[in-house]
Amino acid sequence: MTSTSQPPPWYNAFPAPISTAALLTHDDALSSLSDPATSDNLLLVDVRRTDYEGGTIQGSLNIPAQSFYWNRAVLYDLCKRAGVKKVAFYCGSSSGRGPRCSAWFADYLADKDDKDIQSLTLVGGIKAWVKAGDKYTNAMHGFDPAYWKQFE
Repeated sequence: MTSTSQPPPWYNAFPAPISTAALLTHDDALSSLSDPATSDNLLLVDVRRTDYEGGTIQGSLNIPAQSFYWNRAVLYDLCKRAGVKKVAFYCGSSSGRGPRCSAWFADYLADKDDKDIQSLTLVGGIKAWVKAGDKYTNAMHGFDPAYWKQFE
Protein backbone atom coordinates (compact mmCIF):
# COMPACT_ATOMS: atom_id res chain seq x y z
CA MET A 1 0.00 0.00 0.00
CA THR A 2 1.36 3.39 -1.00
CA SER A 3 1.42 6.19 1.51
CA THR A 4 -0.05 9.49 0.37
CA SER A 5 0.95 11.46 3.43
CA GLN A 6 1.56 15.15 2.91
CA PRO A 7 4.76 16.84 4.02
CA PRO A 8 4.34 19.04 7.07
CA PRO A 9 3.35 22.65 6.39
CA TRP A 10 6.25 25.03 5.72
CA TYR A 11 5.60 26.98 8.93
CA ASN A 12 6.25 23.91 11.10
CA ALA A 13 9.96 24.60 10.56
CA PHE A 14 9.61 27.71 12.74
CA PRO A 15 8.41 28.36 16.28
CA ALA A 16 4.67 28.85 16.67
CA PRO A 17 3.86 32.51 17.22
CA ILE A 18 2.80 33.55 20.70
CA SER A 19 1.23 36.92 19.91
CA THR A 20 -1.86 37.83 17.97
CA ALA A 21 -1.43 41.07 16.08
CA ALA A 22 -4.14 43.71 16.01
CA LEU A 23 -6.18 44.18 12.85
CA LEU A 24 -6.01 47.05 10.36
CA THR A 25 -9.00 47.66 8.07
CA HIS A 26 -8.41 48.43 4.42
CA ASP A 27 -10.23 51.76 4.98
CA ASP A 28 -7.75 52.75 7.70
CA ALA A 29 -4.81 51.52 5.63
CA LEU A 30 -5.82 53.52 2.55
CA SER A 31 -6.53 56.58 4.66
CA SER A 32 -3.10 56.37 6.28
CA LEU A 33 -1.32 55.75 2.97
CA SER A 34 -3.17 58.65 1.31
CA ASP A 35 -2.33 61.20 3.99
CA PRO A 36 1.16 62.68 3.56
CA ALA A 37 1.30 63.36 7.30
CA THR A 38 0.92 59.65 8.16
CA SER A 39 1.93 57.75 5.04
CA ASP A 40 5.51 57.16 6.23
CA ASN A 41 4.24 55.78 9.55
CA LEU A 42 2.73 52.68 7.89
CA LEU A 43 4.54 49.95 5.99
CA LEU A 44 2.54 47.23 4.26
CA VAL A 45 4.24 43.85 3.83
CA ASP A 46 2.85 41.49 1.18
CA VAL A 47 3.84 37.97 2.23
CA ARG A 48 2.57 36.18 -0.88
CA ARG A 49 5.06 34.18 -2.91
CA THR A 50 3.86 32.03 -5.80
CA ASP A 51 0.45 33.74 -5.76
CA TYR A 52 2.00 37.21 -6.00
CA GLU A 53 -0.06 37.96 -9.10
CA GLY A 54 -2.75 40.41 -10.07
CA GLY A 55 -1.01 43.36 -8.46
CA THR A 56 0.06 44.57 -5.07
CA ILE A 57 -0.74 47.58 -2.90
CA GLN A 58 1.40 50.59 -3.82
CA GLY A 59 4.34 51.03 -1.52
CA SER A 60 4.15 47.55 -0.05
CA LEU A 61 7.23 45.43 0.41
CA ASN A 62 7.16 41.79 -0.71
CA ILE A 63 8.72 39.39 1.79
CA PRO A 64 7.35 35.90 1.16
CA ALA A 65 6.04 34.23 4.31
CA GLN A 66 8.34 31.24 3.82
CA SER A 67 11.39 33.46 4.31
CA PHE A 68 9.93 36.05 6.68
CA TYR A 69 10.91 34.45 9.98
CA TRP A 70 14.62 34.73 9.14
CA ASN A 71 14.17 38.34 7.96
CA ARG A 72 12.35 39.76 11.01
CA ALA A 73 15.48 41.47 12.34
CA VAL A 74 16.20 43.12 8.97
CA LEU A 75 12.63 44.40 8.73
CA TYR A 76 12.84 45.66 12.29
CA ASP A 77 16.09 47.52 11.59
CA LEU A 78 14.64 49.10 8.45
CA CYS A 79 11.52 50.22 10.34
CA LYS A 80 13.57 51.73 13.17
CA ARG A 81 15.79 53.64 10.74
CA ALA A 82 12.81 54.91 8.73
CA GLY A 83 10.65 55.82 11.72
CA VAL A 84 7.89 53.40 10.72
CA LYS A 85 5.34 53.06 13.53
CA LYS A 86 2.97 50.44 12.05
CA VAL A 87 3.74 47.37 9.97
CA ALA A 88 0.72 45.63 8.45
CA PHE A 89 1.05 42.19 6.88
CA TYR A 90 -1.22 40.70 4.25
CA CYS A 91 -1.53 37.72 1.97
CA GLY A 92 -4.41 36.61 -0.24
CA SER A 93 -7.10 36.64 2.42
CA SER A 94 -5.07 37.31 5.59
CA SER A 95 -6.24 34.08 7.13
CA GLY A 96 -2.94 32.17 7.24
CA ARG A 97 0.38 33.65 6.15
CA GLY A 98 -0.46 37.30 6.90
CA PRO A 99 -1.57 36.75 10.52
CA ARG A 100 1.28 34.29 11.13
CA CYS A 101 3.92 36.77 9.95
CA SER A 102 2.34 39.66 11.86
CA ALA A 103 2.34 37.48 14.98
CA TRP A 104 6.00 36.56 14.48
CA PHE A 105 6.83 40.24 14.09
CA ALA A 106 4.78 41.11 17.20
CA ASP A 107 6.74 38.43 19.09
CA TYR A 108 10.00 39.98 17.83
CA LEU A 109 8.87 43.43 18.96
CA ALA A 110 7.95 42.02 22.38
CA ASP A 111 11.38 40.35 22.67
CA LYS A 112 12.97 43.74 21.89
CA ASP A 113 10.58 45.41 24.35
CA ASP A 114 9.76 47.85 21.55
CA LYS A 115 6.47 49.64 22.08
CA ASP A 116 7.14 52.22 19.33
CA ILE A 117 6.28 49.86 16.45
CA GLN A 118 2.99 48.02 16.12
CA SER A 119 2.53 44.82 14.13
CA LEU A 120 -0.84 44.51 12.39
CA THR A 121 -2.75 42.24 10.02
CA LEU A 122 -4.61 43.79 7.08
CA VAL A 123 -8.19 42.52 7.38
CA GLY A 124 -9.23 40.36 4.42
CA GLY A 125 -5.88 40.62 2.68
CA ILE A 126 -5.43 41.68 -0.93
CA LYS A 127 -8.71 39.99 -1.94
CA ALA A 128 -10.75 42.28 0.34
CA TRP A 129 -8.71 45.25 -0.89
CA VAL A 130 -9.62 44.48 -4.51
CA LYS A 131 -13.29 43.79 -3.68
CA ALA A 132 -13.53 47.20 -1.99
CA GLY A 133 -13.55 48.86 -5.41
CA ASP A 134 -11.83 51.34 -7.65
CA LYS A 135 -10.60 53.60 -4.88
CA TYR A 136 -8.50 50.65 -3.67
CA THR A 137 -7.48 49.10 -6.99
CA ASN A 138 -6.29 52.56 -8.10
CA ALA A 139 -3.84 52.35 -5.18
CA MET A 140 -2.22 49.19 -6.57
CA HIS A 141 0.80 48.54 -8.75
CA GLY A 142 0.24 46.06 -11.57
CA PHE A 143 -3.50 45.69 -10.97
CA ASP A 144 -4.84 43.10 -13.43
CA PRO A 145 -8.66 42.98 -13.34
CA ALA A 146 -8.73 39.74 -15.34
CA TYR A 147 -6.75 37.94 -12.63
CA TRP A 148 -9.23 38.92 -9.89
CA LYS A 149 -12.32 37.66 -11.80
CA GLN A 150 -11.60 34.14 -10.53
CA PHE A 151 -12.40 35.29 -6.98
CA GLU A 152 -15.80 36.86 -7.73
